[in-house]
Amino acid sequence: MVLNIEHLYKYFGGEPILKDICLTVEDKEAVGLIGVNGCGKSTLLNIITGELDYDLSDDGKGSLSIDPRAVVGYLKQNSGLDSALTIREEMKASLSELTETLERMKELERTMGDKSGEELEKASEEYASLSAFFEARDGYRMNTRIDTVLNGMGFSPEDSSRLCSTLSGGEKTRLALAKLLLEEPQLLILDEPTNHLDFVTLKWLEDHLKTYKGAVLIVSHDRYFLDKVCTRICELENCRLTSYRGSYSQYVIAKKAAVARQEKEYEAQQTEIKKLEEYIAKNKVRASTAKMAKSRQAMLERIERIDRPVSYSRAPKIELDYEIEPTKEAIRINNCELKVGYGTDSKVLSENIDMLIRRGEHTGLIGINGAGKTSILKLIMGQLPHEKGSVIFGGNVKLFYFDQEHASLDPKNTVLDELLDRFAGLSPEQARKVLASVLITGEDVFKPISILSGGERAKVCFAVMILSKANVLVLDEPTNHLDLAAKEVLEEALAGFKGTMLLVSHDRYLLNRAATRIIELKDGKLRSFEGDFNAYSEAVSAEQQQEAFEQAQAKAAALEQARQETKQKVYRSKEQRALDAKKRARIKELEGLIEAAEERIPLLEAELTDPEITKDYEKLNAKCAGLEQAKKELDDYMEEWALLSDELQ
Repeated sequence: MVLNIEHLYKYFGGEPILKDICLTVEDKEAVGLIGVNGCGKSTLLNIITGELDYDLSDDGKGSLSIDPRAVVGYLKQNSGLDSALTIREEMKASLSELTETLERMKELERTMGDKSGEELEKASEEYASLSAFFEARDGYRMNTRIDTVLNGMGFSPEDSSRLCSTLSGGEKTRLALAKLLLEEPQLLILDEPTNHLDFVTLKWLEDHLKTYKGAVLIVSHDRYFLDKVCTRICELENCRLTSYRGSYSQYVIAKKAAVARQEKEYEAQQTEIKKLEEYIAKNKVRASTAKMAKSRQAMLERIERIDRPVSYSRAPKIELDYEIEPTKEAIRINNCELKVGYGTDSKVLSENIDMLIRRGEHTGLIGINGAGKTSILKLIMGQLPHEKGSVIFGGNVKLFYFDQEHASLDPKNTVLDELLDRFAGLSPEQARKVLASVLITGEDVFKPISILSGGERAKVCFAVMILSKANVLVLDEPTNHLDLAAKEVLEEALAGFKGTMLLVSHDRYLLNRAATRIIELKDGKLRSFEGDFNAYSEAVSAEQQQEAFEQAQAKAAALEQARQETKQKVYRSKEQRALDAKKRARIKELEGLIEAAEERIPLLEAELTDPEITKDYEKLNAKCAGLEQAKKELDDYMEEWALLSDELQ
């Protein structure tokens, strides 16, 4: 067991944030920690890492223990590196113990020749200990490990020399994660690790964590990521922690069943409580029944009350509808130039974008950051001018555009006024009803747009979307800033929407539930794949496998052709055949010599560990020289064998 928490509490200002938290994390287990924003997830992580103290219960309970042998690694949200080192130097700094060990081993190698007696024995013992430590921690693959992690986290070989201080915020976060993965702590704690990662990097990280040697505790809103990596989901709700075995999808099913069961138990208990209360009220004043009433009162007080299963905040209810069907071709982009910026600062992303969005399709548009996905949406909405090509809308198309920056909202408006200004004839009561459906209620409807959080502004946009009755939705990262419960409800609404949708998203879970077609934007070109994100992933994987197979076949064919051409050019005379026979005989002889050398070298190495040898400097030197000579002879035999074998091909 790496981590064990029992009956842990945390209060802020006298109010409980965490109540009676119990959690264990076993070695090689991947646990997902979920819950709505503000429920206490980061507080719990800070307690685990020692950055916050925890409180005890009223009866003095509460404990947190971490395996004393375990190293804890913690990646906070948006944590990054801002040092004067290069990327490679920063990565090597993660393995400082190994680099220092290697330097000490080299120093001992240089000086052991000048030592004798007890000094030599002591140096030899230290060298043997350091060597065992270095090998046990895979030190000989140190550079390979650095290259593997950097490549997996999206850094090219050319990036290695870049200074950390010159990286963007997202790149710094990726490098901090890469450094942590290289360190391989026994307890790896990740707070929103998928931020700033593209699909390729996410896939690598998922595969890496699935085979991670230690335990992993992850806070994430990326349900697809949780599904791929986690074997247990722990939910923080109403200050309490509940554990569910399995992936995120299995948690969703188990949670619904648990809520339904708790609802039934709650209703049954409330019925029992009501009966007891009615009996007590009727009989406590009568002398003949007062004793019975008192007994029932005691029974009532002994009942351990079941909480009604109410989520931290009621999930919004989003119902999307429209009034008129568009024509079959809803949106067509013909040969448009896609570029960002203006004048000399403009950059052409693609010279000929062609795209057709058909009625009733739910199209997911994906690609790396900066590929031009948002630019395509702005092109459709007329916010990005194009010098050539055309954007054509079908008949009866009514568009709604969800801008990820929520720029369409007037910051000077209140939430209520935003809806009233947009929709003529909408009464304040009707507007408040729609706002309530997305969880904006009470005095919150009078808040200025300018002070709303990202999630609150998104909910205002969803209210506008509901009222717009649009038959074509153009959505740019609609699940940003939303907690898991809100995402689930939005996905259900989008998946059930009968109209047409063009969706830009990095949320693979959303793309699986709501998309019926995936369009990939890569290197300025669009490719279409029928089906959801899983279907797209399988198709791309199959393409990559086929490409690798074809490359291997082409390489084999080229080698075979070269071999045949070589054979045709060789004139095999009688003298040549005799020479070849000598070569074959020598090869056979060399194979015997190689076998003998390979048997002799381990024996010589074993003799070097003999205390009698290590104590005698002259014997040790002689044995070392003999070992080096045996290795050199083996290398020479191998080289000659390879050369003769190539000549006989």
